[in-house]
Amino acid sequence: MKVSGFTIVRNAVKFGYPAKESILSILPIVDEFIVAVGNSDDDTLQLIESIDSDKIRIVRSIWDGSLREHGRVLAVETNKAFDLIGSDTDWAFYLQADEVVHEKYHAPIVAGMKAWLNNPQVEGLLFDYKHFYGAYDYIGDARRWYRKEIRIIRNDKSIRSYKDAQGFRKDGRKLRVKPVKAEIYHYGWIKHPRVMQEKMRHFHRFWHDDKWIEEALGKGELFDYSQIDSLRKFDGTHPEVMEERIYNLNWDIDFNPAEKKLSFKNRLLYWIEQATGKRLGEYRNYRII
Repeated sequence: MKVSGFTIVRNAVKFGYPAKESILSILPIVDEFIVAVGNSDDDTLQLIESIDSDKIRIVRSIWDGSLREHGRVLAVETNKAFDLIGSDTDWAFYLQADEVVHEKYHAPIVAGMKAWLNNPQVEGLLFDYKHFYGAYDYIGDARRWYRKEIRIIRNDKSIRSYKDAQGFRKDGRKLRVKPVKAEIYHYGWIKHPRVMQEKMRHFHRFWHDDKWIEEALGKGELFDYSQIDSLRKFDGTHPEVMEERIYNLNWDIDFNPAEKKLSFKNRLLYWIEQATGKRLGEYRNYRII
């Protein structure tokens, strides 16, 4: 069984993405890792080149700045990286530059790939998610956060990155997937408030025009983390590759998880989900078989 990792990255240093940690987090369980480095305004290329492994294959890419609708450029770049994987690969493991895998999940992930390797009906593997917010000890637990997503797909080039690269589809239909007993730790919302505000202004250019960005984010220099609707305390451990980044955190944010900023409808749906584990009306870009 051959497994290829792949990702896209651009301006990782400037916007505080844990791109190096993301790659390192699954490097032990892949045979190669393709990194498509986009045209950046910082030392992203040097950051990726600093990873000391012969598994890494770096390719340069130019992002199309005209693709400012629905985040389409992210899917275009993801497909570029996926298409560089050779025909001898069985599974392709996709991580975004702010997603990290805890080493405790390596064994179940490998077991899942082996279990479904010879079953062509299984087109991908589905992961659970933890979305960290503001600091490393808080997790978003409201309905705004997606709970599951496909991160391992068969090396079938009719599978394409979907919309803004959140998931995948094949010939326009949802993939048939099996859950794997592992989580993706999403750290995209942990940045210094100044860096987060700058990142939000830049990132929304892939979805909206400048007028929308100005109206939505205002002219402030610091991102307002207090606007979050619901959080809970994280009492687990982080991946080993994140230890240095966590140690170097240089801002203070204090939340009260008991405080919920939810409408009556969302409060009711939140209570049902917490009590039953089921999310009513959940969007699923996959089909579990």
